Amino acid sequence: MRDATIKGGVLENQGDGEVSERIPAHQLDAQGINVPAKIHWNLTTAPLVEHAVARGEGQLAKDGPLVVRTGKHTGRSAQDRFVVRNSVSNDTVWWGKSNRPMEADAFDRLHEEFLAHLATKDTLFVADLFGGSQPENQVNVRVINEFAWHNLFIRTLLVRPEPEQLADYVPEYTIIDLPSFKADPERHGCRTETVIAVNLEKKIILIGGTAYAGEMKKSVFGLLNFLLPEKGIMPMHCSANIGPAGDTAIFFGLSGTGKTTLSADPNRTLIGDDEHGWSDTAVFNFEGGCYAKMIRLSEEAEPEIFATTKRFGTVLENVVMDPVTRELDLDDNSYAENSRGAYPIDFIPNSSEKNMGPVPRNIIMLTADAFGVLPPIARLTPDQAMYHFISGYTAKVAGTEIGVTEPEATFSTCFGAPFMPRHPSVYGNLLKKRIAEGDVTCWLVNTGWTGGKYGVGKRMPIKATRALLNAALDGSLNQAEFRRDPNFGFEVPVEVPGVDTAILDPRSTWSDPQDYDRTAAKLVDLFVENFTEFAAHVEEGVRQAGPQLAA
Repeated sequence: MRDATIKGGVLENQGDGEVSERIPAHQLDAQGINVPAKIHWNLTTAPLVEHAVARGEGQLAKDGPLVVRTGKHTGRSAQDRFVVRNSVSNDTVWWGKSNRPMEADAFDRLHEEFLAHLATKDTLFVADLFGGSQPENQVNVRVINEFAWHNLFIRTLLVRPEPEQLADYVPEYTIIDLPSFKADPERHGCRTETVIAVNLEKKIILIGGTAYAGEMKKSVFGLLNFLLPEKGIMPMHCSANIGPAGDTAIFFGLSGTGKTTLSADPNRTLIGDDEHGWSDTAVFNFEGGCYAKMIRLSEEAEPEIFATTKRFGTVLENVVMDPVTRELDLDDNSYAENSRGAYPIDFIPNSSEKNMGPVPRNIIMLTADAFGVLPPIARLTPDQAMYHFISGYTAKVAGTEIGVTEPEATFSTCFGAPFMPRHPSVYGNLLKKRIAEGDVTCWLVNTGWTGGKYGVGKRMPIKATRALLNAALDGSLNQAEFRRDPNFGFEVPVEVPGVDTAILDPRSTWSDPQDYDRTAAKLVDLFVENFTEFAAHVEEGVRQAGPQLAA
């Protein structure tokens, strides 16, 4: 780099005045971090790509995206994530399998060794970013990386400050991300060499022993999920879009339920695909980018996401590429089934300019019911909405064994249990309150099976799902005749224009109605059993809103 000078917190190249890096007045030494490394501050996409390629961290594909490998970790290490027990967390965190405790002295040892490891690096990359798109509700997050491509990833995924905001930027929380660091379970109170340690009192997150960049993204999500409820803001693991009339819709759903696909509607404006907050005035994206699954991505089915694989600035993780032609093979899962792409949200043509929209009129809870029991759409009361939100149900299809066709129920509370630091009732009560105050209509949409369980029936037709969603979102479905489901108690439309009437009554689509009844009874039992740990923390109306077996 040429000789440079700092003017007003911005590093400028001498002679031509071009800005190469933007250095804030509040630097690492102000945080007690003193390292001899060359520090690159707030680099933009092109220089970060240049550094990543020059350092051998990745390669450019034919059409411009950066292709990288994450090593043995091709997904989150959920069992290696810990929250430090201290005065901030002790009585507020929901301790259990999703929030494992780490003692404060163990974290202090880990932090000290992280800083020592940081001091061995000759180059570091620092990004000053925001978590949250609504200015009054965003958090300043500084991320320190040893890899250029990790710095590019997190800069792509979080909200990027305007250049003039960087000079006076002061971090509230700091992430130190060191894939080359190896933790010691005995000294650091963790499980393996991989560790994600969250200290809410010291406002530090340490990530070591994994090159899976998604750990940074989800750490910020977890942080916002802890902070925002205290302000009365509902944090959500959901996608969101806006209709032509300015009507916002929220789509909750676990992986495989259609959350990204169904919210990517060419007739509606995308707010975001994964993480949002619901304040008094808006639904706002926590992020400035998207993180989509790439495996077997279809240009025909998802053209807008597919187009991002041909853009400079996209980061592709564990995608197979021909070493000679640099052509991508999105169908090849040799490196990972969870191959992913990170790209700025404005790569999607109909995305919201400010990543925000009005408060919602409709909430869609998506489930892929592989038991074939749930109807394609049902209208929920506020109590039922809270019950199903806390349950977070979907079902996995059979595993890889030949001939095994029995579905497996999956319950992930709040449709995102691994990222929720507080008790589920905190988020459930917030949701119920906002539904009531905003007169929001809630729908449960089954994108799973009809005519029988997985292996017998068939997948719900996407055409029918879209028709039902359109009717729900434009308000016309509210005028339909409804029946009460005998097992789950919610309202199911009897007839909807453009949709096969038979599909609206799941029992009638089964060749053996008694088999449907037995399967429905089994699913009801699974719901009831799952909810027992939450029953004492919710009101009687919510407890009664759960499924009941038909007499």
